[in-house]
Amino acid sequence: MDKVKILIVEDELVIALNMTDILENLGYEVLETAVNYEEAIELLEDEKPDIAILDIQLAGTKTGIDVAQYIQSNRKIPLIFLTSNSGKATIEKAKKVSPSAFLVKPFVAEDLFASIEIAMHNFQDQPRKSKKEESPFFIGDALFVKERNNFHKVKLKDIIYLKSDHVYIEINTISKGKFNIRGSFNEISENLSKQFFRVHRSYMINLDFLESIKSSSVIIENAEIPLSKSHREELLKIISIG
Repeated sequence: MDKVKILIVEDELVIALNMTDILENLGYEVLETAVNYEEAIELLEDEKPDIAILDIQLAGTKTGIDVAQYIQSNRKIPLIFLTSNSGKATIEKAKKVSPSAFLVKPFVAEDLFASIEIAMHNFQDQPRKSKKEESPFFIGDALFVKERNNFHKVKLKDIIYLKSDHVYIEINTISKGKFNIRGSFNEISENLSKQFFRVHRSYMINLDFLESIKSSSVIIENAEIPLSKSHREELLKIISIG
């Protein structure tokens, strides 16, 4: 699984370096620090981080709140506001852009870790009608799952196939083995691309890895997956169109 990629937008470099050390020790990938709005937007577009930590006050005319507004309109990722001013006016201003978490300077490693946990959890629950702590969630082209104390990123293009087993889904990947998440095909299918095709009530495959189609099964990365009759007909149509 790929590491969760974090963008720090902070013009106090000592604080940024401290955060970077803490986050890397926690197992996250940290991008080059952005010190103003323009650098933040460039990194958001070029590097596509999974979460952003934004100092509200930045050098220049635009603030961390402006960066947050850009994220809400263009990237849809969790964001954490960082500030040395926890006064009511600052909090009210920050609340208008609905951050996933809020971190006040000075902070310790435990505060930063807790803020990321809260941000990812809050972002996970935003579109859900009911809260399922173990359920995965999506940001961009990746699925995020919680393993022990960390969130891990699984790129969708690396998933070979998924197997449903009651309330759990087994995900098999090209290089990271397999792991289980809580959920159903119906819950996650709307976030998957058309490259994922359901070949059986219990199996969904990534068509990029499809090797051959048999009468009642498919071969995908040397694994034989059952193929139902109705799904076989639809699969053949898709292959012929492709």
